[in-house]
Amino acid sequence: MESDRVILGAVIFIVMVLGANLVMYAAARGAARSGGKSFLETLSQSLKNPPRPKEDAMQELHRRIQDLEQGKGNESADPE
Repeated sequence: MESDRVILGAVIFIVMVLGANLVMYAAARGAARSGGKSFLETLSQSLKNPPRPKEDAMQELHRRIQDLEQGKGNESADPE
């Protein structure tokens, strides 16, 4: 009986910590790009949309590298 209460208390504590971390994560992401929206609207938007700028930047970098490699291939084929 006593150990059941300890386990229940530990589970409740873990759930509370995870919930607080989730709320703080959402609030931090939403504060960075709030745009004058309410807290709950910002919270729901930040949880729905994953961050994209890094992915877009990596795609742009990959495209530029490919362009440079294609340019090198063309230059080495043309002797001067």
